[in-house]
Amino acid sequence: MNISQLIEYLQNDTDFLANVRLWMKTDPVEAIYEEWPYWVDDRVKLAYASRGIEKLYVHQKLACDAVAKGDDVVVVTPTASGKTLCYNVPVLNELAKNPEARALYLFPTKALSQDQLSELSEVIERTDISIKTYTFDGDTPASARKAVRAAGNIVITNPDMLHSGILPHHTIWIKLFENLKFVVIDEIHSYRGVFGSHFANLMRRLLRLCRFYGARPQFICCSATIRNPKEHAETLVGRGFTIIDKNGAPRGEKHYVIYNPPVVNEDLGIRVSAVKEAAKIGAMIIRNNIPAIIFARSRLRVEIISTYLRERAGSIPVVGYRGGYLPNERRAIEKGLREGKITGVVSTNALELGIDIGMLDAAISVGYPGSIASMQQQFGRAGRRGEPSLAVMVATSSPLDQYICNNTDFFVKANPESATINPDNLLILMDHIKCAAFELPFEEDERFAPHLTTTIEMLEYLEGEGVLKKSDGKFHWMSDIYPANEISLRTASQENFVIIDTKEKNRVIGEVDYYAAPTEVHDDAIYIHQGRQYYIDKLDWERHMAYCHEVDSDYYTDAEAKTSVNVLEQFETRVMKGASLSHGEVNVRSMAVMFKKIKFNTHENLGWGKIHLPELEMHTEAAWLDFDEEMLENRFGRPMVGRILYSVAYILRHIAPVFTLSESSDIRVHHETRSPYSGKPAVFLYDALPGGVGIARRVFEIMELIIEEAVKSVSGCACKHGCPGCIGPLPDKDGEAKNAVVALLGGMI
Repeated sequence: MNISQLIEYLQNDTDFLANVRLWMKTDPVEAIYEEWPYWVDDRVKLAYASRGIEKLYVHQKLACDAVAKGDDVVVVTPTASGKTLCYNVPVLNELAKNPEARALYLFPTKALSQDQLSELSEVIERTDISIKTYTFDGDTPASARKAVRAAGNIVITNPDMLHSGILPHHTIWIKLFENLKFVVIDEIHSYRGVFGSHFANLMRRLLRLCRFYGARPQFICCSATIRNPKEHAETLVGRGFTIIDKNGAPRGEKHYVIYNPPVVNEDLGIRVSAVKEAAKIGAMIIRNNIPAIIFARSRLRVEIISTYLRERAGSIPVVGYRGGYLPNERRAIEKGLREGKITGVVSTNALELGIDIGMLDAAISVGYPGSIASMQQQFGRAGRRGEPSLAVMVATSSPLDQYICNNTDFFVKANPESATINPDNLLILMDHIKCAAFELPFEEDERFAPHLTTTIEMLEYLEGEGVLKKSDGKFHWMSDIYPANEISLRTASQENFVIIDTKEKNRVIGEVDYYAAPTEVHDDAIYIHQGRQYYIDKLDWERHMAYCHEVDSDYYTDAEAKTSVNVLEQFETRVMKGASLSHGEVNVRSMAVMFKKIKFNTHENLGWGKIHLPELEMHTEAAWLDFDEEMLENRFGRPMVGRILYSVAYILRHIAPVFTLSESSDIRVHHETRSPYSGKPAVFLYDALPGGVGIARRVFEIMELIIEEAVKSVSGCACKHGCPGCIGPLPDKDGEAKNAVVALLGGMI
């Protein structure tokens, strides 16, 4: 059975169709071609012609011409549309006529870097031009690093290595900085939240060094479809960009399916496991030798689905792919997929980005991946040959997934979300000013970015702390600390906790950030890593270490924390029906107090224990609703107020990520029956990271939209009395709380 026959079979399978909430078909699209630009070196043209590329897609031609004019360019087209050529052609053309020129390629992951090296090396070999291309990352042997620095025309790396391995050592990278003509940034949509905020400061440091060495590189950026690609590129780099978004690539017939597993308990709103349903559908596809990829949201789910598939697929090769595998293992899997030796792969979002993994005919996403942009990326992994393809989202019982199932128009019509970053987050900014001062002394009147008038105040603060010393009108680095080693680009907190397996010669198995440690690695917690369970024997709070040993446990732990939110400053406010909405700075105090032992599969509560750890404090940004207390009590009765506030917070937290391009873990909620600030019942939605990264501001701007969609989600839920798929897991025997939430939020819009 081929993919067309499978699609036809499923369209006539009544059992399958009973759970389908959306089946959408898009027609094939022909390619739009343009001739090669006249200015491209003939050797480059011939190299591509030998690979079957005799004409360019229209977006490739537009991008190449914009770069030739000297513009900084951002290319925004769907997955598998040939964006790589948009930067490789201008770069190779420049290197063909100027052998001393240099280009820096930045990719968010090592896998993408390796993939690009393979692609570039093949093209360069066919040009017969001497262009040295190297990857520079943690896997690059010490013996090769000197050659990369001295002779690398194209250096392919990732942000983490640029941060800690290149910029602080710029004096041995003089050839790169003095001759840098191009900086290529691929997958810019992945630079959002904390990672994106760090990355924008990394670009400030890079450009500062380029100015020092007399270079002004051009930027060529590529992105999956997001709502604000031009604005996002400009915020990341600090320059104006030309956008190229006219897609000329062909596309085959595509079938998009949203599948909601059947309900097994109507009162509790519990459905058949999405993991099992995805494995069942995936096995049916793979057993017919149809190449497919299944995306799961956690490493544990990857391992579980891989196990189920292997049991059902017989001798057909199926593999898992996720973080934690050794580099050689990942490269072998990628090669096996490209060569067609592996039929099925189960992956985290590690394969969501543009790695060449060959021709897949089907893609399955287990749960909504958190954004329309990610969904398009995952679905775009199938259908790369102009042939029909099938993409299926298998929904979980979460409010987010049930919202998508009950509002399929959202998937069909919605624009991708905006990427949100806050490069001027004080904690992140201070980290990078330290790194920049280590790299080059700051002039007294220098600004780290043109608008940052506070640069001098921050430098003087660091001088007062003994980190910098002012001499001859310059601020010089004085500390013994190597600042880049102290800073992770993936988190706003530097104070991570290391997890150590005491039975494996004190091997480090992972780390968690400062604010997650009390709930994830407290004494007696079960910590799950790469599908294996570890019992936390002791959390050493002072030394930031958690000691554990591996166990075979039939339960996991779920910690609870007491939280209080105090408003420090109200930036802006506006009146809504029955409430006022505000945005401002808050102080969040949180203390983990207890944990529950939850049995795997049945989710029974097997017991509980106390947690004895210090209270944590964090300054961040929040958006909050202050409700009219008298109105709430008159409409719903005083005993219901707390329950309603809990449910409002619960559903808003699950709907907000849809419209803010953030993970659900990036937003936290808290409700108070009497807010210390306003004295009114209140619901807070706040950034889960110190200083905030702009999510709360975005929530403030679009709160009406979030509330409107929350009402649709709760009222459209098929449960009778409220469930974890709409208003949360608290008991609601007569549906009174569910009706009250719909009435309250519905009245606000």
